[in-house]
Amino acid sequence: MRGQWWQLLRHGRAGGLRSEPGHEGRAAPVARATPSTHRGRLIAVALVVGLLLVTLVGRLGQLQVLDLKTSQHLAAKANTRTLVLPAVRGRILDRHGTPLATNTVSMSVTLDRRQWVRDERGTRSTLEALARVIGRDAKDVVGRAQLCGEAGAPSPPTCWNGSPQALIPVANGVDPTKALTLLERPDLHPGLGIETTPVRSYPAPQGANLAHVLGYLGHVTDAEVAASDGRIDAFALIGRTGLEAQYDAELRGTPGAEVVSVDPRGLVTGTISRTEPIPGKDLVTSLDAGIQATTEAALAAAIASARSRDEVADSAAAVVLDVRTGAVVAAASAPSYDPNVWTGGISSTAYASLTDPTSGLPLLSRIDEVALAPASTIKALSVPAAVAAGNALDGRFACPASYQIGDRAFHNYESTAHGDLGFADALRVSCDTIFYDAAYRNWLAMGGVGATSDADDPFVATDLAFGLGRVTGIDLPGEAKGTVPGRSFKEATWTANKAELCTRATTGYPELAATDPQRAEYLTTLARENCATGFQFRAGDAANLSIGQGELAATPLQMAVVYAAVATGGTLVTPRIAQGWTDSVTGVTAPLPRLATRSAGLDPSVAELVRTGLRAVVTSGTGAGAFAGMREDWPVSGKTGTAEVLGKGDTSWFVSWAPSGTPEQARYAVAVVVTQGGTGAETAAPAARAIHEALAASGLRPAARGYCARGG
Repeated sequence: MRGQWWQLLRHGRAGGLRSEPGHEGRAAPVARATPSTHRGRLIAVALVVGLLLVTLVGRLGQLQVLDLKTSQHLAAKANTRTLVLPAVRGRILDRHGTPLATNTVSMSVTLDRRQWVRDERGTRSTLEALARVIGRDAKDVVGRAQLCGEAGAPSPPTCWNGSPQALIPVANGVDPTKALTLLERPDLHPGLGIETTPVRSYPAPQGANLAHVLGYLGHVTDAEVAASDGRIDAFALIGRTGLEAQYDAELRGTPGAEVVSVDPRGLVTGTISRTEPIPGKDLVTSLDAGIQATTEAALAAAIASARSRDEVADSAAAVVLDVRTGAVVAAASAPSYDPNVWTGGISSTAYASLTDPTSGLPLLSRIDEVALAPASTIKALSVPAAVAAGNALDGRFACPASYQIGDRAFHNYESTAHGDLGFADALRVSCDTIFYDAAYRNWLAMGGVGATSDADDPFVATDLAFGLGRVTGIDLPGEAKGTVPGRSFKEATWTANKAELCTRATTGYPELAATDPQRAEYLTTLARENCATGFQFRAGDAANLSIGQGELAATPLQMAVVYAAVATGGTLVTPRIAQGWTDSVTGVTAPLPRLATRSAGLDPSVAELVRTGLRAVVTSGTGAGAFAGMREDWPVSGKTGTAEVLGKGDTSWFVSWAPSGTPEQARYAVAVVVTQGGTGAETAAPAARAIHEALAASGLRPAARGYCARGG
């Protein structure tokens, strides 16, 4: 039997059938089950079970030994929380180290958003009660608890635009005594808490407002957190405008983190680790608080003076620029606002007043975001353009009261004739007709409306060479580039607006017909003219370009850069406000390198003639009245400008620099503009004088002390 079992096992046929040699066709005998057979089967089963047990024990060993660290990490993570430690934001300082933007401490009432989700009606009642306790508008307090974009939420900035996981500050700057009453009965105020946090403050030293330069902060959005690669946390405030936005990353610093252990109730039981936040750096600027305060006061006085003469004078701006380095000493825009209104979150009432068109749109910076027709201030560039067009530098030209181009007469201001004048005297008395003539003859020589390129047009080329029609590169967001309306500009504008123009040529402007029929008629006529041939650079376009009218537009900042270049012989600077950084921990300073300059290609002899003419404007020309009795050690050169605006009052300009003399003597350019302010001589020029007197008395060096000088 044992031999028979072994034979069957070797052939793998135990308990089966097989053919034996010599017995084909006959069934083999069947192997019968025996005690040995049962024992073999048990051995096989035992082997399989043993293998399964070995595998199970091995896996348990892996879980208990090899994955111990992973298990511990997951367990620890489930019982810890990471708290963000905000960094102190860096200050913004003027050139003397005076804080323009700094930090103070404020007490805030916060809301856990989960409470709102669990019981919206009850939370509303709680917030309304809170508003009564702290003396706030209930609508604002409740509105801050709602996420921007969700159904029923108020508009930004009242709604919460930050992370829904963050504690929402529903009331900031709360009186500590009133706030702490909430802690006495937390059961009556579910979801509310108290936080003491650093907040941004704008102290306005010497009365210097600087709202449009400094900017303000706002809560970060989820999208901004997601796009920051971990650099911004959900609790952060980031710069929204001005220097706060331009240099946000450096000012904001790096937040820290504290990992704490918590029990099942969520209560902190201990600190596991802590990473200290790194404070933001202090930004040192070229601004001077004293000059800034004077500049703002000069604009306010100019507006008041213009209004006393029944001018509208609805906005104004001024820029003070170092002609050698481009450092901005002062920059003001009116109307303005208190930048502290953003601290802790602006109320809906305050925001509505800032965005209401009847308030003059105070959030808009007229320094660099609004381009206007520069009027006769552009003649400082039209002289070199006229010379490049073939007119003799020392020639004399007729200055009649009007100049005929086609069927239209182009007039001097107040239709005054001045006889024959050289270019310097044309600047002094601001003769328009001399420049009309030069521009028209150049237009004819180039082929009239048939010319398609601006490359050989000196009037267009000169404006472009001095940086008009493009941004200056100042370190402020939102800069406007203005326009130089040459042939390329006309073609592009016409292509973009042709459909609308042709529609208006037929329909007119019925929405204006009832309130302003004269303007409606003018615009309809203009649409009819431009529908078919609006791409053409016409003779009238050339004439207007030469005296700063028509579609030519520049910001006060751009004109300050232009006059700085004229003062120094044609060197264009890039304006900049930041001058260096100071580490608030170590005190180590790091000046920024001076930005590169470029040449506008101004011929020295032409530059000298222009400087002579612009000095004469102040001593005996259109600006003489405003500068009568000006201190002799601070001679000013400049140009008045009075821009005509359809349906509105004239825009008043005065752009200048001082001290006059050689390019090496020039130090500061000053540009002033007042919209609907009347003539340049009446309104803008006196404001410029007040600024120049402050500069002369200040003894300022041409660059920010300790920064530009070392920076290159």
